[in-house]
Amino acid sequence: MSRLRLLSAAALLAVAANSHASSFIVTTDAVVNALKATSDATTDVVSSSFKDNKIVLAARDDAASFVATEGAIRGVKLESALDYIRNQAPQLNATDAQLAQAILTI
Repeated sequence: MSRLRLLSAAALLAVAANSHASSFIVTTDAVVNALKATSDATTDVVSSSFKDNKIVLAARDDAASFVATEGAIRGVKLESALDYIRNQAPQLNATDAQLAQAILTI
């Protein structure tokens, strides 16, 4: 009888562990997909609206430094471009990092 209980407990633990892992994967996928959609939308708005703008184009090197250092280096040209973008598109709710990445895609 104890063997049956031991096997039952092992099977129950295996099923429980599998369900936690799969729900973690589903949750992680949902979060990543939501972030990607937000980033794609930001990139689309910035790249289509500002692709010919001199202020934004001049900020590409500063944006690259900003992204590469995870925000530690903030150049003057990038700051100007971020201010310009936020003034021109106030409905755009994007972080500085998202905007810098969008500038790099132009």
